[in-house]
Amino acid sequence: MSADMNHGEVTAGESGPELRQQATNILQRLVGRDDVDFHQGQYEAIEALVAHQRRALVVQRTGWGKSAVYFVSSLLLRARGAGPTLIISPLLALMRDQVAAAERAGVRAQAINSANATEWGEVSRRIDADEVDVLLVSPERLNNPSFRENQLPSLLSRMGLLVVDEAHCVSDWGHDFRPDYRRIRDLIARLPGNVPVLATTATANARVVTDIEEQLAVGGAEVFTLRGPLARQSLRLGVLSLPSPASQLGWLVEHLNTLQGSGIIYTLTVSAAEDVTQMLRGAGYQVMSYTGRTDPAERERAEQALKDNEVKALVATSALGMGFDKPDLGFVVHLGAPSSPVAYYQQVGRAGRATDSADVLLLPGPGDRDIWRYFATASMPSETSAQAVLEALGEAGGALSVPALEVRVNIKRTPLELLLKVLAVDGAVERVQGGWRSTGVPWVYDGERYARVAKARVDEQNAMLDYEHTSGCRMEFLAKALDDPTAQPCGRCDNCAGRWYQTSVGNTGQDAAKAGLSRVGTVIDPRKIYPTGVDRLGVDVKGKIPAGVQAEEGRALARLTDLGWGGRLRAIFEDPSWQDAPMEEDMLRACVTVLSQWGWAERPVGVVAMPSRTRPQLVRSLAAGLAGLGRLVDLGDLEYVGSGPKQGPGGNSAYRFADVHGHIGIPASMTQAVANAPGPLLLVDDLTDSRWSLTEAAAVLRSGGAPAVLPFTLAVAG
Repeated sequence: MSADMNHGEVTAGESGPELRQQATNILQRLVGRDDVDFHQGQYEAIEALVAHQRRALVVQRTGWGKSAVYFVSSLLLRARGAGPTLIISPLLALMRDQVAAAERAGVRAQAINSANATEWGEVSRRIDADEVDVLLVSPERLNNPSFRENQLPSLLSRMGLLVVDEAHCVSDWGHDFRPDYRRIRDLIARLPGNVPVLATTATANARVVTDIEEQLAVGGAEVFTLRGPLARQSLRLGVLSLPSPASQLGWLVEHLNTLQGSGIIYTLTVSAAEDVTQMLRGAGYQVMSYTGRTDPAERERAEQALKDNEVKALVATSALGMGFDKPDLGFVVHLGAPSSPVAYYQQVGRAGRATDSADVLLLPGPGDRDIWRYFATASMPSETSAQAVLEALGEAGGALSVPALEVRVNIKRTPLELLLKVLAVDGAVERVQGGWRSTGVPWVYDGERYARVAKARVDEQNAMLDYEHTSGCRMEFLAKALDDPTAQPCGRCDNCAGRWYQTSVGNTGQDAAKAGLSRVGTVIDPRKIYPTGVDRLGVDVKGKIPAGVQAEEGRALARLTDLGWGGRLRAIFEDPSWQDAPMEEDMLRACVTVLSQWGWAERPVGVVAMPSRTRPQLVRSLAAGLAGLGRLVDLGDLEYVGSGPKQGPGGNSAYRFADVHGHIGIPASMTQAVANAPGPLLLVDDLTDSRWSLTEAAAVLRSGGAPAVLPFTLAVAG
């Protein structure tokens, strides 16, 4: 449906039966049926936008039809000569679904995002030619220098409607706060006064609603808020507490097929998602994983496979969430609980949108609180880090890329990028061609605000625990968490109507789970390139690491986040009460299993241990044990040169490499054995995160004559 189709002239201020009829005609054309009408509240929102150019906030449950509001409004506004609608949308999956829905409905929609860079020129041409009704962009695009300087000004001058989808991301208090969403307030302030604004979300409690309203009201405008009942009558909720990960996985193996249709199994970590996928495949289920580590093309293929019911489930992290649209999704299972009832409601809301019934089951995990604790503070900047970034940018006197900034501040890449976004939203830095630069605007750490947010996160976590243990209606609990005044018992959940799910785990499930959890071995990829700019830290190297000093591909027993050995390893590396001791026999046998499955090009002939200040008994016993069981020569331990590394774990690549470079050496007693080694050496350590210690040690051993070095650790962080 192009913008110049005859819908009838719509004039400013027009309302009443005529506008309603025009809107209904468009809705029926969008849906392809002449018997449909608006849900309660849909037309009221459209009227507020089209007839009165208002700023509106719509809080309605998933499946209510928020997209119909902005598509119908867009076409009505286009019919009277308005420019295109700009939709700010948080996820690529959501954009794909929205563009596809728009195209099916005859709305000319385009997207500009990181996945379609080759199409940006053509999209820009169509916008300039007025051939686009709806343009979708991510909030991060608002801070892209090219988009901000070359395309946004022209869009602002003729924009017909601004839509902020998943608007809870605007708020610090929302369950999925994203710093770039805070730019939207500035964008709204730049709009002409007659451009309507629509913000939509399905997951906002009263505090989030108030925060969004305040940001929409910039400039003194009134905000029209439309809230509907949030309870989902199609969902049948339940909570099953099982004693261990093995029993949880066993339950899935035995009972996944009892859940109707196809669905989503959520986990809290990437490793858990990959472990569960592998285990369920081994049990004969058609499943795929979907995480932040999944290739974008593979993500799209997985989404389509689930929509086409080609898989029983996607095993996913929260990377699969907002905007994924499968109206007949039959179930959602959580292995581990999200950190708040609001986040949980958002994820389970993917199910049962166009079916009479969908099953939702939570299997709480024993490690949930540790994971919550980490993510609760991950998006909050520390004052020390922020000041270090501002000082570095100020001293540079111009723009710095993120890699260039990394060698000036010892902050890892992902936290650094997030911190820059926070500082940019606060106006202290700005993104320009070539990187980031200081604006010179004074910045003060808002400790009080971050303390309030941290407390709110703890309150949300406690509320999630209350949900798990409540004896009342679970849907009513979730609706009340969203401050829904219409909350009432659903009559369907396990507390209202009794348990609808199996609670037992038999031998078949237990055996399959134990086999899955006993799997060992994860790859350690060798470093092949030196960190950028380490010459600023006194290390005169750059580019590729010479092949003659590189490590080979290594192995670890497990990742700390794995479901199987990960729990045992976390007790060693993350529990401050753990005391250094020789490793236990069953763990050593598991390490031997990893070595037996390695598939190396040439078997190692000897074992060398990394020097350890924190767990010397553990590392030495690992090296000695592998040497003994593998009939390898135990060459002993490497040594620190001078005072050795000073930094310890943490920090970014540049600082970690500079910290270890030149500080690991071969003891005199080991020199001849290394030089005369007839084959590869196994390099043993307890834990690796940055891999630079292993890389430096391998370079030292290779320079000392070792023909190859095979790194092996108990654990990989992350």
